[in-house]
Amino acid sequence: MDLGLKGKVAIVTGTGRKGALGEAIALELAGEGVNIACVDVVIEGAEEIAREISALGVRSIALKVDQSDHQQVKEAVPKINAELGPVDILVNNAALMGPFGRIQRLELSDWQNMLQVNLDGAYYWIREVWDTMVEKKWGRIINISSIAGVMGGFGQVNYSASKAGVIALAKTAGIEGARQGITANAVTLGVVATGQTAETNEASERLKMRIAQRKFGDPADVANMVAFLASEKAGYVTGQDIHVMGGLDLFTY
Repeated sequence: MDLGLKGKVAIVTGTGRKGALGEAIALELAGEGVNIACVDVVIEGAEEIAREISALGVRSIALKVDQSDHQQVKEAVPKINAELGPVDILVNNAALMGPFGRIQRLELSDWQNMLQVNLDGAYYWIREVWDTMVEKKWGRIINISSIAGVMGGFGQVNYSASKAGVIALAKTAGIEGARQGITANAVTLGVVATGQTAETNEASERLKMRIAQRKFGDPADVANMVAFLASEKAGYVTGQDIHVMGGLDLFTY
């Protein structure tokens, strides 16, 4: 299926690790003819994935950016515009996954750091690509969230709050961009089989029993949804929180 994305330019954050979501999303978009800016704090991984993408016949660059620092994000976007062209698609995928802690025990620095990376960082990217999208009257913003942002998570107060925030951020961007040709949505995940979560053990098997489909998601499941939301075909979908979690959020027995 041609999603009408050939020649578009995308930023995909969190593309510094092979086998993880960022790589899957970037490769799926590249397969549709999108030129990709791979962004991560781990530049070596981002460069490797950018080379992999370039081999598909589209353009790709890698940038080292700590998105908790607004100045770094602000400086990165003009570089991307100069190398690849004005940004059409933003995928806010990068996020910290720890350290966690219960409300009264979490170190304040761990609260602040996670909010700065996961929520502030997503806002900074949206802020810096917004004017270009408005000027072009076309843009796609996709924030990757988590079931913890919808249901909360025991011992995950910082992570849950940050992921709830990126859902609200997408909804607000959807409202403000609705008459500017910009759509914004959140893709909220359950458990995706990357790294250690792909391992089979007693704990993972118990977790699978809470999922209606009795299996973990695959990075491709997420990448396919992101590509659709980025496409012309999803032009009337905005401000939504779309769950890709195999029914983890359903009542099962």
